[in-house]
Order: sequence, then structure tokens, then C-alpha cells
Amino acid sequence: MKRQCDRCEREATVHEMVIRHGKQVEKHLCERCAREEGIAIPAAPSIQDVVKQFVVGQAAAAAAASGAAPATPATQTKSPTCASCGLTFAEFRQSGLLGCPECYKTFEAQIGPLLERAHEGGTHHTGKVPTRGGTAPDPHQRIAKLRKELLDAVAAEQYERAARLRDQLLHTEPGAGEAERAREPNG
Repeated sequence: MKRQCDRCEREATVHEMVIRHGKQVEKHLCERCAREEGIAIPAAPSIQDVVKQFVVGQAAAAAAASGAAPATPATQTKSPTCASCGLTFAEFRQSGLLGCPECYKTFEAQIGPLLERAHEGGTHHTGKVPTRGGTAPDPHQRIAKLRKELLDAVAAEQYERAARLRDQLLHTEPGAGEAERAREPNG
């Protein structure tokens, strides 16, 4: 539930809690009213800063886990270089920004694990479908989701659930029913 500003009707985005004379005093203000009261509003970090912190942190964690020493300037010069724009992986780690689309291919081995950890194991963009948009979900996404759920159910030894998911897959996948019937013995 969103709160309204204590002074005007806008949405409160700044929330301050202070204890005065042993009592807790809360203020819920919009940005404009907070500035008028002299409350400092910290600026949101840029996405480049967030990515840079993440990449540097992951590189340090990987080095610590492998027992390797932190990268020194001498070892940073040996990092791979993008043939298209000349960016080195060390420069990417410093800035958090890639130079061109070719960088994704050049640094795939180094960036892939970082992106996978950042996206909780996701390696491909799946997108979203608006719930009230009235558009039908992509059948390929549904099939992929059902397959993953089937594998999870089998791994968890939930065989009844796995059978239901298999049946859903047979009805969802184009041509899957014919392939399944072809495997059944005649008789």
C-alpha cells in the first residue's frame, strides 16, 4: 500500500523516523516537501556504477575462491581484447561498460558466469507478457517452462506430478503426440 505525503496529496517517497523525547515520530513526504524541510535525498546510483561494483566484487570473490592473488597492473595487460573496438576485459572491469556488440562474443567466457549469477541462473532473455494485455503467451516459453518443471519434478521424485506435466507437454508441443504414439508398441 502506498502512502501519501503528510503535507500534500502526492505519493510519499521519503520516509523519516526519528525518536524525540522517547517517542517515535514518523514523516512520510514527497520529494518536494522533503527538500522544503531540508531532508537530504540521496541520489540513486547509476546502472553503470551498480554493474561496475558487481563485476569488481565478483572478480574479487572469484580470485579469493581460487586462491589467486588480486589482479595487478602487470596481469591486467594480458586480458583479452575486443577485435572490433579494442576494449580489454580489464577496462570493462574498471568501467562496467562494454564498447560494442562484438564485446559480448569476445568476453563471453568471463561475462557469462557474471550474468548467470546476477540473473539467478538465467542465461536467455524470456521477456514478460502483460497480464491484462489479452495476448496469448508464447508457446515456446510455455513448452520450456513445462520441460523445466518436468525435470524438477523427476529430480524431486514427484512422479505423479511429472506424469501430469508430461501429458501437458504432449498436448502443448506441436507434433509431440504423433512422436509419442509412434513409440508405442502396436498391438
